[in-house]
Amino acid sequence: MSRKSIYREFSQKLIFATSFFVIVLSLIFYGFTKATIYEDISDELLKDAQLIVTLSKSQTNEVHNSNLRVLVNNDTTIEVVTKFEKPNFFFRKYTIKKNHFIELIYPLNIANNQYLKMKRNINSSHKMLNKIFGNLIFLGFGGLILIIVYAFAVSKTLLFPILKITEKLSKMNANSLDKIDTKSLPIEFESLANSINTLTTRIESYVKYQKELFIGTAHELKTPLAVMKLKSQVTLTRKREVEKYEEVLNIHIKEIDGMNHMISSILDMGRQEGAQFEKPTELDIIKYISLKTNDYKLLAKEKQIEIDFKTEIKSFITIIQETLLTQIVQNFVQNAIKFTPEGKNIIIQTIPNKNSISIMVIDEGIGCDENVDLFAPFKRIGGQKGAGLGLFLAKSAADTLGGQITLKNRTDGTTGTVATLELQLNPTCKI
Repeated sequence: MSRKSIYREFSQKLIFATSFFVIVLSLIFYGFTKATIYEDISDELLKDAQLIVTLSKSQTNEVHNSNLRVLVNNDTTIEVVTKFEKPNFFFRKYTIKKNHFIELIYPLNIANNQYLKMKRNINSSHKMLNKIFGNLIFLGFGGLILIIVYAFAVSKTLLFPILKITEKLSKMNANSLDKIDTKSLPIEFESLANSINTLTTRIESYVKYQKELFIGTAHELKTPLAVMKLKSQVTLTRKREVEKYEEVLNIHIKEIDGMNHMISSILDMGRQEGAQFEKPTELDIIKYISLKTNDYKLLAKEKQIEIDFKTEIKSFITIIQETLLTQIVQNFVQNAIKFTPEGKNIIIQTIPNKNSISIMVIDEGIGCDENVDLFAPFKRIGGQKGAGLGLFLAKSAADTLGGQITLKNRTDGTTGTVATLELQLNPTCKI
């Protein structure tokens, strides 16, 4: 199956449509000109016939052919004929030996069955029509050439933005993710270019984080393995007490638990990629957060931390992938519980905006370093244990949902962090 070219297809269709329009317009013009010329000749013959009939009625002498020739021009012949079928006047065109005529039969004296038969030679008019037709054909060929040039020029101009975008995309790879310059594109392509630039940014971020993830994973797994190996080698250099072997084994178990936790986090990444293809469903964000808050209260109870949910609206219904939303909110709350001292409070709050909703988790913990990219893999806060992949996964999930997450320190005079997820939506709200 041959591959189609949009440039060639568009040019062909434009040439066909324009040529068809020119041909139809030329035929209409020729037909109108021809009809006008024949109509003028017919009108002249009819007027001459009416004049002759009027003059014949004012004369007492019988009308003869010789008397009528002086009333018409040299291209017209006229004679009186007798017809018994009593026809109405009519015109007809015919050709005799390359000579073209138009003939009129007009009643002269119906009582005597006399009719005027007027015949005019229209060779000059026919030659003029042929000349007009020839000029139209000549102009048509010239116009066709101009149409072809015009079609290719217009096709090139209209398809230039698409070709530019295509060329830009074809040159992209993991090492070259340049943005498309929207200033040089027509306004109709601006939204497409912006979407591609947004996608490029996400791909660039994804590639960057994936590289860091692979390097970090190798490093994070290599370190405990090296520790386990070194401890084992040192222990085996000579016989030791049973307690020393148990100590080494406990160290090994601890390191294995750490690696197991890290592997679980990496598996969560695989599950998240699968969740990206989850079918979005209708979800009431307010009801969802309210139910989740009750679950999170059980997690916070061990540290005697109170979790409250605050909202200004009763309902916020939208279409969303619930698994990804759960992953983000759960990560925010788990971090808040981890870094909030016992007896403190955590607030989950929703703030509706014009075309979005903000879901905020506000804690009274140690705060965060805003100068560090906390969403990169294996970035840990406050020396806490963990794989350091939670916020990385939350950021990835937010990108999939078309949202943004931020991590800021509180500005109300209280130490703590504000984790915010902003979802750009077109919801149905009930205040």
